[in-house]
Amino acid sequence: MKLVIQGGRVIDPANDIDQQADLYLQDGKIAALGEAPEGFEADQVLDASGQIVVPGLIDLCAHVREPGYTQKGTIASETRAAAAGGITTLVTPPDCKPIVDTPAVVELIIDRAEAAGNARVLPMGALTQGLKGEQLAPLHALHSSGCVAFSNVRQPVRSSLNLMRSLEYAATHNLLVQFQPQDESLTGKGCMHEDTTSSLLGLDGIPEAAETVEVARCLLLIEQAGVRAHFGQLTCERSVKMIQGSRERGLPVTCDVAIHHFFLTDENVAGFDSNFHVMPPLRSQLDRAGLRQALLAGDIQAICSDHQPHEAAAKQAPFAATEPGIIGLETLLPLALLLVEQGMIDLAQVIDRLTSGPAKILGQSHIGNLSVGSAADICIFDPDAKWTLTDDNCQSAGRNTPFIGFELKGQVATTVFGGEVVYQRPEQG
Repeated sequence: MKLVIQGGRVIDPANDIDQQADLYLQDGKIAALGEAPEGFEADQVLDASGQIVVPGLIDLCAHVREPGYTQKGTIASETRAAAAGGITTLVTPPDCKPIVDTPAVVELIIDRAEAAGNARVLPMGALTQGLKGEQLAPLHALHSSGCVAFSNVRQPVRSSLNLMRSLEYAATHNLLVQFQPQDESLTGKGCMHEDTTSSLLGLDGIPEAAETVEVARCLLLIEQAGVRAHFGQLTCERSVKMIQGSRERGLPVTCDVAIHHFFLTDENVAGFDSNFHVMPPLRSQLDRAGLRQALLAGDIQAICSDHQPHEAAAKQAPFAATEPGIIGLETLLPLALLLVEQGMIDLAQVIDRLTSGPAKILGQSHIGNLSVGSAADICIFDPDAKWTLTDDNCQSAGRNTPFIGFELKGQVATTVFGGEVVYQRPEQG
């Protein structure tokens, strides 16, 4: 299959490219940018005039819910949503059912993603068996089967000795460990940020220390073990500052923030709308401002969706009794573009945080860029198109987001995955 994308503004932060040019794809790879390869005859031509062409987006945290929770979503449904959002690579946490702590589960996820054909799904493996925080999972076997990182998600590893030994083993094999930092004893039964709003609403709060204390512990153990580490879905300015301080001392650590934490705060919970029930919780306006400043300064290396689809019943209860999480695959790009429109970051920088930044964290050099020979994963979007996410046009199996009905600017027109068109925006009319 030979495909040419004509007339678009090509932005590839990995190669410092921002120019109008034609892009040539062949046999699932990038064949050339600018001039056609000798003898190239396209089987398909995509007109990208007035649009922006970037590498396919990479989402470092998206729950596809399969296996085990198919009432919430499936690999097929959630990768369709990813394609509609211009996302061609998803990293999915290991807390499905069964837990991703055996090669068989890894192979199941990869096989079903390949059968769906909408996007690449890269599983994270469990750091400990059953995510119980006790015995080390078979990390080497899981890595050989396709796991790109290892995490205990938000399940505690109470013993610092157990955690350090796990990190030392991962360091020996140069494996990436991902933390979603949360001190269980400080979190308790909290369902939102602990502050004035939680007191007024009578809801149990989660203090910032629940995150920052665990970040501090993990950073000390990372330094001791010398392991490559990534902190996912941070919510506190202090957490980012601690990690950046460690980076400046030479520690191989990175971090990301979920897109909704750049926009929403604990004050949004005031109406008890369960769509604002997320974990980690929405923080204060000061933390939101601090995260935005850290993004501008380059202290945050990636932006993710933290996509968590739910069935309707999971959100139909008193706020504290509902399941936390929102969907985010289809709103990741337009919300990131809103940061550009608000002057918080420039376009090339935000594309970097969605493409080459995540690829570098994962150590995956064949994605997240438009270098010749890299995977032909492409997102083409109209930066000026205004649209609204609705129950009818949402591709995810979940509808749990406060951004339903919210006018968005910037819409994916075409997504190419492995050299094949997997999504095209429906004709307006």
